[in-house]
Amino acid sequence: MTDNVVVLGAGYAGAGAIKSLEDELTGDADITWISDTDYHLVLHESHRCIRDPAIQDKIAIPVHEIKRPTTEFVQDTVTGIDTDDRVVELADHDGVEYDYLLVGLGSQTAFFGIEGLEEHAHTLKSLDDALGIHDAVQAAAREASQSDPAQVVVGGAGLSGIQTCGEIAEFRDDHRAPIDIHLVEGLDEIFPGNDPELQGALRKRLEARDVTINCGEFIGEVDEETVYIGDEDELDYDVLVWTGGITGRDAVRDVDLEKDERNHRIHSEGDFRTTDERVFSIGDCALIDQPGDNPAPPTAQAAWQAAEVAGENLARAVRGQPLKTWTHKDKGTVISVGETAVAHDVMQ
Repeated sequence: MTDNVVVLGAGYAGAGAIKSLEDELTGDADITWISDTDYHLVLHESHRCIRDPAIQDKIAIPVHEIKRPTTEFVQDTVTGIDTDDRVVELADHDGVEYDYLLVGLGSQTAFFGIEGLEEHAHTLKSLDDALGIHDAVQAAAREASQSDPAQVVVGGAGLSGIQTCGEIAEFRDDHRAPIDIHLVEGLDEIFPGNDPELQGALRKRLEARDVTINCGEFIGEVDEETVYIGDEDELDYDVLVWTGGITGRDAVRDVDLEKDERNHRIHSEGDFRTTDERVFSIGDCALIDQPGDNPAPPTAQAAWQAAEVAGENLARAVRGQPLKTWTHKDKGTVISVGETAVAHDVMQ
């Protein structure tokens, strides 16, 4: 009987693994691809839609342009994984059985128990999220005036927060819209944990775009019109965007695999195998062992690199061959701030 290899997710991890798996298996097993969207989103460019929604046509790639006709595609939301019966549970279809499974479902936004944050904030984890931010910023600007500008607050000064501020600034300037932009970061500097020279370059570009930066105090509470920061500071807002962290998806919360207790991301070895030898995990939903103390970073670059080896390893597992170990190689960082960008340690 032919094995069925199932891949979950159409992000960098899932889409990349499908391409690699199809190249490696060449008919040795059946492939089923499951995703809640029928396109691969170039997520690291999704912030561009905040300024110009027409960009979506360039960054949403239909799955039929990625997969081969022999790969079955199921559009549905994964609700759970039964590792005992080897079944992926779906919202609107019967469960899909697997012999080998690759979990590449990505992540969802972490709200860290901050009161009111999930209820009132926009997030940036999907195309719909980016379009929603555009609509909210546009509507707020229409209601504002130069003497009473719309207040946009972005929480979290990592990659997504910085790029969101840049795109909102471009929208403001393109339309001469009355908008004030505030970037809030609980740690002491934007792009925390990175090279101070890079942090300084990003700060310089944001401030040149009239983005007010607030570092050193965490958001403690949010209501429908105010962000409360630290013990004393308050920011009234018309639009609030939260980009402050990630956690595992609900679909993997109860799966019988070793996971991080706090964020439910799945532990996997350097060959992507989990504590179940039939289940592999990559991308943002995974904590992939690497040399040293830290797992692979939850970046598009890492997910795309890992996907190529993961596809090959799934094929090797089907054939009973030894698996390869993957080590992430950082090729540098490019961060856009509107039309400008900051590059750091980019490999030529």
